[in-house]
Amino acid sequence: MLHSPVRDRLLILFIALLGALAWPVAQACTRLVYHGADGHIITARSMDWKNDVATHLWVFPRGMARTGEAGANSLRWTSRYGSVIATGYDISTTDGLNEAGLMANVLWLVESEYPEFTRRSKPGLTLAAWAQYVLDNFATVDEAVKALRREPFTIVSDNVPGESRLATLHLSMSDASGDSAIIEYIGGKQVIHHSRDYQVMTNSPIFEEQLALNAYWQQIGGTVMLPGTNRAADRFARAAFYVNAIPKDDDPNRALASVFSVIRNVSVPYGIATPDQPNISSTRWRTVADHQRLLYFFESALTPNTFWVDLKALDFSAETGKVMKLDLGPEQDHTYSGNATGAFRQAEPFRFLGVEG
Repeated sequence: MLHSPVRDRLLILFIALLGALAWPVAQACTRLVYHGADGHIITARSMDWKNDVATHLWVFPRGMARTGEAGANSLRWTSRYGSVIATGYDISTTDGLNEAGLMANVLWLVESEYPEFTRRSKPGLTLAAWAQYVLDNFATVDEAVKALRREPFTIVSDNVPGESRLATLHLSMSDASGDSAIIEYIGGKQVIHHSRDYQVMTNSPIFEEQLALNAYWQQIGGTVMLPGTNRAADRFARAAFYVNAIPKDDDPNRALASVFSVIRNVSVPYGIATPDQPNISSTRWRTVADHQRLLYFFESALTPNTFWVDLKALDFSAETGKVMKLDLGPEQDHTYSGNATGAFRQAEPFRFLGVEG
């Protein structure tokens, strides 16, 4: 018979695993922030989706007039910062880095519930432009959080392109200081989690419950055992352990290699499908942002090379900067290698998916 402490530990583990299995399944993206030597900050994310998300990269300069695409009662602003972003279906910003070193990412969260939008609501902002609003307006996480706490807009969602379900997302932000924030809408109310310690975000359950489960795995210890499935709670535990276990190398390229190895570890192998859980999806692509060097890396599951965009080499000025696009091809199968900054071509900006106000 097992000794009591061992038996109790196994019982706790069994209960925790049962709880994880009971949580709703969601699209399987992961985001993590690495705190390296000498204040070196790197943010990585994976994009996991069951179909081609039709992603391309775009350059947006300062001075762009924006609308929340919510009808007559739409939020309006002019971009203060230029950015490089990755789209979803070329109708939304899913991920991006701005010239001040602020990164924004949106990930799926099935529990999201947004407030009702009426003519008497605060100006509407389409969910498709939520991340872009942050990139356009703020230089740091703290600045963004202070502004968003005042709730200057009402988030408005619509169906996922080609599907009959509402888009439900939560937002993460990180900056060159290593600060981090997670924003969710739970029960129609905005919930902000703001701390440098919030380095990892996945999908379901809500962030508060992700933290609670991760506390359990921290007691077990990552060198003893880590959960290995594709589920969000398991990926959260692995990412949280490895992002702090990898060396704080003072060589920025080796640090970057370590971060790539972590985001690949929590990716879902291409072609993997779970028949009775179709929302557990293959990783389509990964991005990694070096906040100090202002480098934005992109890696597609269908190409042999990783490439990057150097934001320092781009013209973001309102006077001479141009909207530009890097065509990644169907399922992001176009091959680029090394510094691809010069491969962007001038293009008309896409329109964010909007809703009737």
